[in-house]
Amino acid sequence: MKTITIENAIVLPKGFRAAGVHAGIKKSGDPDMTMIVSELPDTAAAGTFTTNQVKAAPVKVCLKRIRSGKGRGVVINSGNANACTGKGGEADAEAMARAAARAAGVPVSSMYVCSTGHIGARLPMDKILAGIETLGAALSPDGAMNAVRGIMTTDNGPKFGTVRLKIDGKPVTLSVMCKGAGMIEPNMATMLCFVMTDAAVDRKALAAALKAAVKESFNRISVDGDMSTNDTVLLFANGAAGNKPLKPGHPDWKKFDAALLALCQRMAWMIIRDGEGAKKVIKVEVVGARSGKDAELAARSVANSLLVKTSWHNDYPNFGRIMDALGYSPAKIVENKVDMAYDGKLLVKGGLRTGIDVEAIKAVQRQELFTIRINLNLGKGASHVFSCDCAHAYIDINI
Repeated sequence: MKTITIENAIVLPKGFRAAGVHAGIKKSGDPDMTMIVSELPDTAAAGTFTTNQVKAAPVKVCLKRIRSGKGRGVVINSGNANACTGKGGEADAEAMARAAARAAGVPVSSMYVCSTGHIGARLPMDKILAGIETLGAALSPDGAMNAVRGIMTTDNGPKFGTVRLKIDGKPVTLSVMCKGAGMIEPNMATMLCFVMTDAAVDRKALAAALKAAVKESFNRISVDGDMSTNDTVLLFANGAAGNKPLKPGHPDWKKFDAALLALCQRMAWMIIRDGEGAKKVIKVEVVGARSGKDAELAARSVANSLLVKTSWHNDYPNFGRIMDALGYSPAKIVENKVDMAYDGKLLVKGGLRTGIDVEAIKAVQRQELFTIRINLNLGKGASHVFSCDCAHAYIDINI
């Protein structure tokens, strides 16, 4: 299979319109509301959502709608999460959906809702409803970039991408927009991600493909170990390309599946690279665990440790903090079996520091991207998590 080429552009697939406007939720004057709509009535939809027991009102609305496997669009606001707002917040989310459905000319049952921003305050519904009317009038096949800007919060820049394929010999487009920089810990993060394609895809296959792609992308990153109340990934497939419905067994299914995964992985990479205050990206790779689950638990323990993450911000390789994080993880660890290498340079062997020149390890840790490979030497289980350093800037952003 050819390498997937991801364009550094956001091109809406055939049959989609989008818009982003400033509704006054943010004081900055930046776009703070977005709408994406498919013009085709038989559009398939799939979604994955936060596993936090405290779920924002829009997530609750989306969870009800996604059972149908259908959806025509989504309306999003930034600057206010509409989380921990009780029944009133749920009523506000439903009101957003009704207003957006009217503005876009689609059934209310097919309109999804997302919010991102501060937790605990009710939405300014006068501004929201006025913003939705403006969005409806602004919907356009060329409105993707404004739509991307409308979902941003603490992001340093917009996150998007486009892949073009041939399915059944017909041109097919997949495009994605995403936001996220903090409260990033699987499952997913304080992130919103919207994928659109004009391919025709079987509904069950679409849901399975999205779940698998999220597992190997957004669920492999951690900025700060916090799981948000609002995490949402939505995928819409409207069939405007005219191909035979894709599902496993179709000659082009693997091509589509690989493109979806590549887009999600690109967005996950952009999120971790944009981690609030972060300067470095670190791949924590654990091998030799008793099981894949143990490997994942060990990797997450290291990736989420604030002591480890602050040490990464400096140049000195404080391997003791990593050993400590491994030791308190739920995974089986035998201290005198642990090996640890920084970009292939062996720092720890059998739980003890080797004689390697520490300057060589410092040079690795000064890089913007490096890998710490930990071998537990207990089995064949392997897993990895992408993490980042933690700096003073993280506090400045979040106080």
